[in-house]
Amino acid sequence: MQIISGGLFDEGHSARGAIPFDLKHLARQTMGDEVLALEILGMFRRQIEGMSERMRGCDLQSRREMAHALVGSARGVGAGAIAACAAAIEKNPANDEGITQLAKLICEANEFISRLR
Repeated sequence: MQIISGGLFDEGHSARGAIPFDLKHLARQTMGDEVLALEILGMFRRQIEGMSERMRGCDLQSRREMAHALVGSARGVGAGAIAACAAAIEKNPANDEGITQLAKLICEANEFISRLR
């Protein structure tokens, strides 16, 4: 896996646009190990793939449980906006607008992770 020039935790990412992850938080969580951080981001990406579609297709209790799990993992990798959106879905699982917003945030996160390879 290749790292963007300058390294994952360098300040240069902000110059390339919005970052859907708190990279300082991720660096603390991984003790500055960029290889580990990339592996964790890859695992997070696999978790969130198709998440909004699965949420749309399940019952409200399952949606609430999926959102709850997502809150924890998103916070762990520093994806604050995804965590906040998932928390709102957990509180009000019938709100389809929240899932639409979550899909947008997931897309942004996936695009960022894709640029790291």
